[in-house]
Amino acid sequence: MTRLIAVIGANGRSGRSLCSALIAQGYNVRAILRRIETLPNDLRPHLHSVMQADLTNQDTLNTALQDVTLVANTAHARHIPAILQASSAPIIALGSTRKFTRWPDAHGNGVLAGEAALHQDGRPSLLLHPTMIYGANGENNVQRLAKLIRKLPIIPLPGGGTMQVQPIEQRDVIQCLVAGTSLLIHHQITTPETLIIAGKTALPYRQFIQKISHYAGLRQRPIVSVPGALLAHLAWYTRCFSFVPTIKPEEIRRLLEDKIFDITPMQERLNVHPSSLDDGLERLFSSSNEATLKQQNTSAP
Repeated sequence: MTRLIAVIGANGRSGRSLCSALIAQGYNVRAILRRIETLPNDLRPHLHSVMQADLTNQDTLNTALQDVTLVANTAHARHIPAILQASSAPIIALGSTRKFTRWPDAHGNGVLAGEAALHQDGRPSLLLHPTMIYGANGENNVQRLAKLIRKLPIIPLPGGGTMQVQPIEQRDVIQCLVAGTSLLIHHQITTPETLIIAGKTALPYRQFIQKISHYAGLRQRPIVSVPGALLAHLAWYTRCFSFVPTIKPEEIRRLLEDKIFDITPMQERLNVHPSSLDDGLERLFSSSNEATLKQQNTSAP
């Protein structure tokens, strides 16, 4: 039987990369996206099919998911209930470790709702909860931090940035999705499962900032400890200035939480061994510099 995998969010950062990785593994891939014109031109010829669907419109989603062997959802996990209603196929999806935060928000609550829906449904499924993802084309985590560091003479961090983080590189996320897809296709997952996927090691946030500065080629700025409540209040004003990235108060509050996770289940279940942060950041900023140089050469008279 022909195995047809539907990738929801195929024009997104994870979706594009997942489509390419699955095609390289020999799978037939149906790209599902809200606006077909946003599909990358270099991906289109390699796809089995392309379908337009609005995840808030059940009829279009029902049509897009007809006859698929498996659904890979790279859109937000809050859409999982609609996907379950539209198809009886197994599902692999991305959640987020945001679900563990002491500062709940719509993002984390949507992940929890999606996870609950999968467990209630009971079909074979795998929900992967990544930590902060970096390294994707156009990602807005490390790149935004680098932009902010460039603008500031000092780096104010709540508690001095001693809380631990464990970022995961985008290509490791894709490896996890591909490995999970294989487990589902070969019936090695028979009930709803969840897995946390994270980087190789955790490190203090202040050291994370220092590594970003190093690989981005920036001068190391002094790190100043600032009370979290004060910094969260000041973060509101970043929306008033176009020369710095907007930072939300809840982002500051989450910097007061340790984000340390055991990756043994990830390694044993998926056989994915994540990259070191140094290797990942070096790849990220090397590719960013190459892209900038290419753009400059293209625009030069």
